[in-house]
Amino acid sequence: MPKGIFQVPPAKNEPVLTYAPGTNERTELKKQLEAFRAVEMDIPMIIAGEEVRTDQKVSIHPPHELKHCLGHYHQGDEAHVHQAIDAALNARPKWAGMAWEHRASIFLKAADLIAGPYRQKINAATMLGQSKTAFQAEIDSACEFADFLRFNVQYMTQIYGDQPSSAKGIWDRVEYRPLEGFVFALTPFNFTSIAGNLPSAPAMMGNVVVWKPSKTAIYSANILMQVFREAGVPDGVINLVFASGPVVAREVFDHPEFAGFHFTGSTEVFQSIWKTIGENIQRYKTYPRIVGETGGKDFIIAHKSCDAKAVATGMVRGAFEYQGQKCSAASRAYIPASRWDEIHSEIKKQLGELKMGPPEDFTNFMNAVIDEASFNKLEGAIKEAENHPDAKVIEGGGCDKSVGYFIEPTIILTTDPMYRTMQEELFGPVLTVYVYDDMKFDETLTVLDKTSIYALTGAVFAQDRYVIEKVTKRLVNAAGNFYINDKPTGAVVGQQPFGGARGSGTNDKAGSLINMMRWVSPRTIKENFVPPTDFKYPFMDAE
Repeated sequence: MPKGIFQVPPAKNEPVLTYAPGTNERTELKKQLEAFRAVEMDIPMIIAGEEVRTDQKVSIHPPHELKHCLGHYHQGDEAHVHQAIDAALNARPKWAGMAWEHRASIFLKAADLIAGPYRQKINAATMLGQSKTAFQAEIDSACEFADFLRFNVQYMTQIYGDQPSSAKGIWDRVEYRPLEGFVFALTPFNFTSIAGNLPSAPAMMGNVVVWKPSKTAIYSANILMQVFREAGVPDGVINLVFASGPVVAREVFDHPEFAGFHFTGSTEVFQSIWKTIGENIQRYKTYPRIVGETGGKDFIIAHKSCDAKAVATGMVRGAFEYQGQKCSAASRAYIPASRWDEIHSEIKKQLGELKMGPPEDFTNFMNAVIDEASFNKLEGAIKEAENHPDAKVIEGGGCDKSVGYFIEPTIILTTDPMYRTMQEELFGPVLTVYVYDDMKFDETLTVLDKTSIYALTGAVFAQDRYVIEKVTKRLVNAAGNFYINDKPTGAVVGQQPFGGARGSGTNDKAGSLINMMRWVSPRTIKENFVPPTDFKYPFMDAE
């Protein structure tokens, strides 16, 4: 059959639509929100391309409107997980053998579907199911996921094109094989784009996948699966299951064909799973690839030379966008005493204009936290701070779950830089501030660096370039994504590859060639055109 060395379309970031009043996208999104609210969706698992339903149906409710039912999903069990693994392994030979350009075409089509006819479906599903504003849904579920798909195709071709040199009479080449077995993708609630990327990145490299989404993001995962199927992902390549975490773990991590784990979630879960994999290591045909992005206790450090309004805006946006439910959200800040009053005044002004409520009201900046467990954890931390001698709630603090899981944007002021909410990840709209003596800036950097187990994101605000250089060097291991005079959130695929180290994960950088390399196993081939026919070497000849 005809062959060619193909060049894929250059990857470009999907433009972010504004959803401003009077725009077509605003009108279309509101229509889609109404359409989704008008029906109760029936969501099956997808195994080997078949819709799988069970007798155990679980209802889905918007976190911001608990009385409303969006639909039901079908809960699976051990048998369904085993069925998904078998389906993946059965699909593997044909999928691994498919020419790479056809895999590229499938996922490029998926990107265009997300950016086009599915754009408002995925945005509306994310807004309703995960309580995101229109803008937060747009930058996540539509734009970032399209970016993941397009840039990953480009990275795939770069990987395949990376070939060794050859000596005279020799041709050396490298094949990039998919992993031998199946990949398990365990995805979070907070980013629909991550939920799509974790199964699709390994699949793009020729792997087959068992995918378990967060139970609080099944509503949007269903739309993602529709996109994969319409784009042409063959049956069995990506299998969507809704069994509980422990049930899935038993089946997946005991299986000899388990070959890779792609994860975003809590540090505790990741460490537990890593331990399980280690304990089972002799069961596996190969050493599994483990790729994980976990928690964060992300910081803002301001210097006395900072722009006060920029710091305040970085704190408000960085801490409270999407209710602080981002791995990268600012949750601890170190502010110089000489600038605190000015910065605090600007924060109070901005918070006074900030509205909270359902995402269907586009004037709201914040919505509800994801579920009751999160609400209770956050409420407990806020109440503890209200009654602690080393802490004080200076902004917000209100908690109300009568209609939905609403937590006001909350700022805790502490006199102890090692106070609990300076160290522990809360994953909500709670920012803890420590005001430091201007003369102790270097000491504060040391405290910041050793306070938390995490090292995901961080930001410095300063106008003094010597200070910026110093902080960048001193905190080299404190954040995998470091920001200068900007909030520590909002990484863009192709621009700021995302991931952290220490307790924040393996730092394999989602949306980069680094991540895609984890899903292949290279094979080196050496071909000798004129092989030797005598065992003797010239040095062996007599004088």
